[in-house]
Amino acid sequence: MRAHEAGALHADINTRGPAWLREPVDPNLLHEPLWPVTTTRAEGGALAVGGVDLRELAAEHGTPAYVLDEEDFRGRAAAFRRAFEGYDVYYAGKAFLCTTVARWVAEEGLSLDVCSGGELTVALRAGTDPGRIGFHGNNKSVTELRRALEAGVGRIVVDSYDEIDRLATLAEETGRVAPVMIRVTAGVEAHTHEYIATAHEDQKFGLSISAGQAFEAVRRTSDDPRFRLLGLHSHIGSQIFDTSGFEVAARRVLALHAQVSEELGVELPELDLGGGFGIAYTRQDDPADPAQLAVELTKIVERECRSLGVAVPRLSVEPGRAIVGPAMCTLYEVGTVKEVALDAGASRRYVSVDGGMSDNIRTALYDADYSAALASRRSAAPAVLSRVVGKHCEAGDILVKDEFLPGDVAPGDLVAVPGTGAYCRSMGSNYNHLLRPPVVAVRDGVATVVLRRETEDDLLRTDVGA
Repeated sequence: MRAHEAGALHADINTRGPAWLREPVDPNLLHEPLWPVTTTRAEGGALAVGGVDLRELAAEHGTPAYVLDEEDFRGRAAAFRRAFEGYDVYYAGKAFLCTTVARWVAEEGLSLDVCSGGELTVALRAGTDPGRIGFHGNNKSVTELRRALEAGVGRIVVDSYDEIDRLATLAEETGRVAPVMIRVTAGVEAHTHEYIATAHEDQKFGLSISAGQAFEAVRRTSDDPRFRLLGLHSHIGSQIFDTSGFEVAARRVLALHAQVSEELGVELPELDLGGGFGIAYTRQDDPADPAQLAVELTKIVERECRSLGVAVPRLSVEPGRAIVGPAMCTLYEVGTVKEVALDAGASRRYVSVDGGMSDNIRTALYDADYSAALASRRSAAPAVLSRVVGKHCEAGDILVKDEFLPGDVAPGDLVAVPGTGAYCRSMGSNYNHLLRPPVVAVRDGVATVVLRRETEDDLLRTDVGA
């Protein structure tokens, strides 16, 4: 990692950019895999998404603004449904969720995964069939669990013995049977950032297979009439590009599945392989498509089941980022451009925009890489290696660490950052009392606000002294 706990000023200085980043012949050309599928350069060279000129969108809705391509989102959701035919496909709402998106998910034939009472509220408000909702979380409250039971959610993914006890009590109180899956940790080190790797042993999620915790959780729920045990759940992390980690996890989880059958006489009907499928944030990323993922995951499970002599359970996956991530970009206005002199005659070009870590924390939090493009016009200027930064009072307020932008980018220009559909709005904040941007859905030349921009009245609504 290039990040430093004391801030970006303390990180290693590199003014040449990463090895994979090459100076483009034409900085106006877009690398299509990074952008929403309907993205084009309109007349005059401005970017358009969903047939909407981003200059016009900025004039009407302001900046920063998240731009969500409805056609792209629906197309990716449908691609997962088709590729994983015979599976249950749950859209992971934590990536990005609002009532409009929840309705799109249902209309495209997907189920919905939530991990808090707030996400459950959005799902139910959108009219989602409760039976097609899965409820995650490592520390679900009694209130959240009661509401899930009373709403009739299709499955609750239990994460601890404490939660099993809570659910047992609530099942008695409500007269409901709790449909549960056991979240297990398979001891797999996914090839991703440690903060988003979730199946190794030393982290907060799940019950360990190797320590016998997962088997004990199955034993406690399998013979208790207050529970309907559906199966096992494994999630190895996020932004994963190959299936090797899934293969190791599936082998260990299915071994537990077979052990349960042999020792407890319980045939678990389902197995959830989780999500975490990666997307392209930069030119170096080459993610698999849903069809390829489905073929490889199915082969892995079928091979392990044959080896263990058990029937293949009903499978489910939970794509979130892989659906919404590429379907959104964020639009900013440039405020300042400055050259900062560094050691040995080197310099760095800083392009400051009107958003920042409050609308995309991932670069500061995960050292994530992003790309960017001039969105308001075409430029004839040569490309210059630049760093796109926000307006927050933090040296680490970086949106795009390294990108070649036209050398004449100036205040008033629009810059767009692709791949911001997942976790950017979801993790948004009011740091420095900035207002969270709107989410504007675009399709067939029409722009529709699905989450409005916050106002100062919103900001002060919880301030009891105001």
